[in-house]
Amino acid sequence: MAFLSKLGKYKNTGLLFMRVGLGVMFVYHGYPKLLGGPHKWTALGGAAKLIGIHFLPVVWGFLSACTETFGGFLLVIGLAFRPVCLLLLINMVVAALFTYSGEGLMAASHAIEDGVVFLGLLFVGPGSYSVDKK
Repeated sequence: MAFLSKLGKYKNTGLLFMRVGLGVMFVYHGYPKLLGGPHKWTALGGAAKLIGIHFLPVVWGFLSACTETFGGFLLVIGLAFRPVCLLLLINMVVAALFTYSGEGLMAASHAIEDGVVFLGLLFVGPGSYSVDKK
């Protein structure tokens, strides 16, 4: 399939598609959590106990919701890209541990897959079509 080999010239376009697709979905999933209020934040922040954080679950839940919502937006525009990828990676590790401990590997697979993508993007960067372009 020689015609597919020419797509290598469009790496920055591929990164743009990845950034926008992931970013929009994270805003879509994070915004309701952000609007959920302290009750939702406490339930969300309770997952932090799996990494040894047993205090202020409402704060950790709020920070997680903010990371998903605003981190998703920053992914779309490509601003503060690597720090956002790191925060989202941490968020996905906690989500994977929480889901795995309650529902098993199949349920945690989505968070694991997203975490792997964020780890890769951390190394690759945002591409040319971003506010951070370098």
